[in-house]
Amino acid sequence: MKMKLVFASSNAHKLREVKELLTESLSFDFELLSPKDVGFGGDIVENGETFEENSMIKAKTLFRFCGIPTLADDSGLCVDALGGAPGIHSARYAAAPGEGNSPDLENTALLLKNMRGKEIRSARFVCAVSFASEDLSFCVRAACEGEIIDERRGEGGFGYDPVFFVERFKKTLAEVSEEEKNSISHRGQAVRRAAALINAAFGNDKK
Repeated sequence: MKMKLVFASSNAHKLREVKELLTESLSFDFELLSPKDVGFGGDIVENGETFEENSMIKAKTLFRFCGIPTLADDSGLCVDALGGAPGIHSARYAAAPGEGNSPDLENTALLLKNMRGKEIRSARFVCAVSFASEDLSFCVRAACEGEIIDERRGEGGFGYDPVFFVERFKKTLAEVSEEEKNSISHRGQAVRRAAALINAAFGNDKK
């Protein structure tokens, strides 16, 4: 019998990415559900001050709503030359206060504008993944190091991927394959760490 898991995001890119990562990492059959699949249509107020706090808020909110073990992530881009910005505000970087998330293209355009003339280009994607169920809750964190380039490159990925250059591949995250991205990405690392803990609590032999 498949274990049902909810992933607390309506972002189709994230849902697909996380499903692929869990398929590789979990030792049992599962069905990954979205908030819409369990009838959740409300907004979650992410008023935490860290990636960890916001991911746990999402996981616990969905679990309380549906009673199904829930995974949630909160992730963003931290740029050294900008004092760690956009950070937890990455998805709404270009939006006015209170407007919610802003389009990827607008966020990236604002980032490139703010990085003009900056000599220090180092940055990292950070991801915190939280899990909430009746008997288990935890949060894990991972990061992917790179540099911000001054123009968009590549058609893949989403978010800030087209301007995030990874030395290992000599490409941006929008230019690499999904398999390559998942092998090093912040979300890939964090989901694998979360899966190991879920396997220890719920798993049997690999299917």
